Amino acid sequence: MKQAFVTGGSGFVGRALIVALVRRGVAVRALARSDAAAAQVTALGAAPVRGDLGDRAALEAGMAACDVVFHSAAYVKDHGPRAEYFAVNVDGTRNVLAAARAAGVHRFVHVGTEAVLADGKPIVRADETRPRTTHPAGLYPLTKGLAEEAVLAANGDGLETVVIRPRFIWGKGDTSVLPTLADTVRRGRFAWIDGGRFPTSTCHVDNVVEGALLAAERGRPGEIYFLTDGPPVEIRSFLTELLKTQGVDPGDRSVPKWLVATIARLTSWMARPPVTVTAVALVGHEVTVVDDKARRELGYTAAKSREQGLAELRGA
Repeated sequence: MKQAFVTGGSGFVGRALIVALVRRGVAVRALARSDAAAAQVTALGAAPVRGDLGDRAALEAGMAACDVVFHSAAYVKDHGPRAEYFAVNVDGTRNVLAAARAAGVHRFVHVGTEAVLADGKPIVRADETRPRTTHPAGLYPLTKGLAEEAVLAANGDGLETVVIRPRFIWGKGDTSVLPTLADTVRRGRFAWIDGGRFPTSTCHVDNVVEGALLAAERGRPGEIYFLTDGPPVEIRSFLTELLKTQGVDPGDRSVPKWLVATIARLTSWMARPPVTVTAVALVGHEVTVVDDKARRELGYTAAKSREQGLAELRGA
């Protein structure tokens, strides 16, 4: 790998990817839709390519002579305008795929999500043989599933596509999930669902990057790989430690899942619902996945442990 193109380069995963690629001596170009994004990726060592996911000309020009495209850009909120989800997650992915093919890119790595399985029921030790749900719990699982479908369908005729599915990305530099959780606690709006005493898989951002780089180098074309930090952890214990790194304590308040799920359904029409069906589906019960395939085929090790990641967040 000599030259790579990254979408979502100013985002959590994209920033970490750029840093890792630059350290390896890879020349990186990163899509930037604003001056602020361009400044961020430049500071990390990438060459900014001004444009967005709808700008095919910018995408193709940025990908010229690149070996690999890492597509990490996505609309990741658990609520928002339907049109925005489709424009970014579905149409945007199709545009990046088309540009990669036109530019002669050999390998395409798509940052997917376990949410493509989310239908409101527990996900227990799922592996890559489990089909995507036909009844997605919200627009994020729906559109990320359609994006993944497009990526896998594009495999062939000179373009090799690989999908990675990290579960619950966390770590230093997170500008979305952890700050949102901490703010929710500070405003007194946080409560455990059914006590939070159920297992979850997690994936530190450094482990996501490890998996993405291995997928680019060794992933079988047209295949999917789950990525985790290793064995599952109780979500209550993990989130408590995670939030403590931000100086907040989530407390003991708990609400029944049936009540939260009912509120989510009844308020799904609102622009800013108090809770969403997607959130309940992803953190309201067990969500565990198995990364044996990535370890076996890619040599994935999940080198960053949870303890190391938490220590980084504490500044230890």
